[in-house]
Formats: sequence, C-alpha cells, structure tokens
Amino acid sequence: MPDQPPPVPVDRLRFEMPPVHDEPDRERAHRKERLAGALRLLARLGFEEDPAALATARDPEHPDCLWVNPFGRAATALTAGDLLLVDADGRVLEGGRRVNGLSFALHAAVHRARPDAVAVVRAHGPYGRALAALGQLIAPLTQEACAFYQDHALVDEYTRGAADPAECARIARALGPYKALVLRNHGVLTVGTTVDAAAWWTVAAERAARVQLTARAAGRPAPIGHRSALAARDRFGTDLAAWAAYQPLRESAAP
Repeated sequence: MPDQPPPVPVDRLRFEMPPVHDEPDRERAHRKERLAGALRLLARLGFEEDPAALATARDPEHPDCLWVNPFGRAATALTAGDLLLVDADGRVLEGGRRVNGLSFALHAAVHRARPDAVAVVRAHGPYGRALAALGQLIAPLTQEACAFYQDHALVDEYTRGAADPAECARIARALGPYKALVLRNHGVLTVGTTVDAAAWWTVAAERAARVQLTARAAGRPAPIGHRSALAARDRFGTDLAAWAAYQPLRESAAP
C-alpha cells in the first residue's frame, strides 16, 4: 500500500478573515473600495442591464448616511472616488453626480430596518428576475442554494419599486431578519454584514435561480430534505462563508 501523504496542518487550512479597522477613515476607504469593486464585478457578470441597479454601504462614522453608485454612471469602470455619500433623505453630501432617488429610498428603508446590514445590493440578473416574475422562492435544489433555505422572503405582489415611502418601509419589513428578498416582477435584493457578503449573496441567488429554472424546464427536480437543507445552510449560509466564497471571484475580476 503506498504511503499516505501527511495531513495538512490545521493552520494552513485557515483563510484570511474580513479585515477589521480601528479608525473610521480606514474602514470607510475599505468599504468604498469594496463597493466599487463589487459594482464593477456585478456589471461584468451581466447585472448592469437593469438601470435601477444600486448597491449601498453604510458609512462607519455616520451610520445614517450611505455610500452609493451615482445615477447614469456605468459600473464597469466605477472607482471608489465616483461614489456618492447620501443622507437618509436622499440628499447628496459628497460627490458630483445625482443619485437614483427612487431606488435609493428603498435601500435607505432597508438600512433603517436592518442596522446590522452594512451593505444592500439590488442588481438584478436575468435569472433572478425570471424567478421573481414567477413569484417563486429559491428552492433547496443544490447545496449552494441551501444557503437561502428559510433565510429569504418573497413580496408576492408587484410593487411600484420605491415610489412610496410607506411601500419602501413595507418591503423592508418583509425582508425581516433574512439575507435576501425576492421582489415579484422585479428581482432579488440581498444584504450583508460586509459588502463582500452582500455581493456574494446576489451572485449566489442568481446562480441558484439559473439552476432552478433549468431543472424545472427539464423535468421534476428533487429538492434536498429539510434537515439536510438546514445543515447545509448552517455551513454555507453565514456571512463569513459568503465573504470567503466571494474572495476568489473578486480576485479574478481585479484589474
């Protein structure tokens, strides 16, 4: 019997953890860099066909203010310097362009309802929008899709987006404590305790929707059972797992 390779030392299995910054300025710079990078990546993955696509990150020093991509600016070449700082009422405090006020109002409502959410992403891909058009939740058809098992919700009626503050608040309440929300006839909104996690949940939801729609078009898919789906969610559905999963994708798209 051939010799077995020695086990890999436990310390070599560790991965880089999300950075922690003691100074607000450094944390702000980090969030802005990651937000701009996430927007560029999502655009390259085909999410930019929705003109209302928006991603926000809470300012670490002024939690009622958000950094956001400007209206009408292509995300493919977006930099941290292009981002706007906008207060809860939609007033631009820093930056030389306009904000998409209607879309921003929904993000502001979600951030108000979820003080734990550092970032909110609403950049709808074609499969997520197709799933939303069917008014369906993400089914536990794959291990990866189980990250959303009993951890996302559905607004099962067409809404006017963010035209009404009361409607924005209602949508934010529908999200509850979950990581994602399917907005019927719109697409998927995701949140995260880091920008990277929120961006990964958007990518993961799009991939899960693609598998789900493909499987149902081909036949009758067999969902993963309740206990196994919960176990997979506990392992792959945390924001730390999302952060780790996002890093290779982020690095592959780095300029």
